[in-house]
Amino acid sequence: MSQTSASSQTARWLVPLYGVFRSQGDSWKRGGPLADQDRIFTNLYGRHDWRLKGALQRGDWYKTKEIVEKGANWIINEIKISGLRGRGGAGFPSGMKWSFMNKPSDGRPKYLVVNGDEGEPGTCKDREILRHDPHKLVEGCLIAGRAMGACAAYIYIRGEFYNEASNMQVAIAEAYQAGLIGKNACGSGYDFDIFVQRGAGAYICGEETALIESIEGKQGKPRLKPPFPADVGLFGCPTTVTNVETVAVAPTICRRGGAWFASFGRPRNHGTKLFNISGHVNNPCTVEEEMSIPLKELIERHAGGVIGGWDNLLGVIPGGSSTPVIPKSVCDTVLLDFDDLVRVQTSFGTAAVIVMNKQTDIIKAIARLISFYKHESCGQCTPCREGISWMYKIIGRFVKGQAEVHEIDMLWELTKQIEMHTICALADGAAWPVQGLIRHFRPEIEARIQSRKRAMAN
Repeated sequence: MSQTSASSQTARWLVPLYGVFRSQGDSWKRGGPLADQDRIFTNLYGRHDWRLKGALQRGDWYKTKEIVEKGANWIINEIKISGLRGRGGAGFPSGMKWSFMNKPSDGRPKYLVVNGDEGEPGTCKDREILRHDPHKLVEGCLIAGRAMGACAAYIYIRGEFYNEASNMQVAIAEAYQAGLIGKNACGSGYDFDIFVQRGAGAYICGEETALIESIEGKQGKPRLKPPFPADVGLFGCPTTVTNVETVAVAPTICRRGGAWFASFGRPRNHGTKLFNISGHVNNPCTVEEEMSIPLKELIERHAGGVIGGWDNLLGVIPGGSSTPVIPKSVCDTVLLDFDDLVRVQTSFGTAAVIVMNKQTDIIKAIARLISFYKHESCGQCTPCREGISWMYKIIGRFVKGQAEVHEIDMLWELTKQIEMHTICALADGAAWPVQGLIRHFRPEIEARIQSRKRAMAN
């Protein structure tokens, strides 16, 4: 799952299950375009020096000592004011999540775990931070760690991200050498260590408890919850697992103030966000934009529009491969934020926008995603292990038109038997794309079945 964990990415438990009715006022507000002076990630494209000297020139590590000395309650309060929600897909309020750790010590050390696994197909935002702005993450770890009372941070980076892990390690070494982390970090009297842990390329390790298991040297398989990581996490100690982008924006929020961050986007959907735009667009890219920007504006302003023009659009997967596809009729007006995408029966996820034009075989595209989830299931839960295999077999026949029409409803029922019946949300992430396909593209499935029947009859 991406660092973004299946749990974290699809976030069935945490994403609110109600829509937002648009009305006059703030709830109708739309975001974008974002002014350059409001961008947090100023070296997103690697055009400047990513090492400590360049980071200092761009404003990183400015007044970090004062922020740390203000204490955990002040930092958590600013994060709460900012309205920051988890950027790994779950969308859980970060200030509240961090406050779970801010309680009297019972003698066990506390840990911050930063999820940089980023295995979600279509998602490639955190690798840009790790490669080009690693000091933002290092500084963010210190501030988030102070808010939680953690003694150390573990940054878990996907095994394939060699350059990202290398740059991150260099940045950590520079920060140690400059006295910014380690003993008496930034001269604040607070001791804080940071370690890099590389994964081995398993998507399931994006789920927070599977990630913890992997760091401990075990097989990357999700744990049953409760107990939750905030009580029993890494090495049996209180732990918070959070996304790279979520941690990396914390220093800027603390410097500029939570109210500044909250000024972007609609209520409950505040701040700036990294969006990945891929697929059938003229200029695939990663861009920082304001939350609640219209999907159409994001694609046309930053990605050069859909190949063949907007009218050639078939559908969009708005939040990484585990979120349901939406058709052009929805894409015309939908806003990219948590609540508006829930309203149209999909999810914001990791904000990885996958664009498909009318040259796409949508049934085959979704079948390919199911193949991925089938391969990446850890196999602990029967509904996931067996159910995804059956989904793949059925949809494979849909691709060739070899199925019967009644099997469409059979497949829908199968997804409902898989959804919400497993330890983690990987199975949900496999079921939801199929549900989106049936919900919006059922006529295409039926037409393919009928076409094959006519061909066989002739």
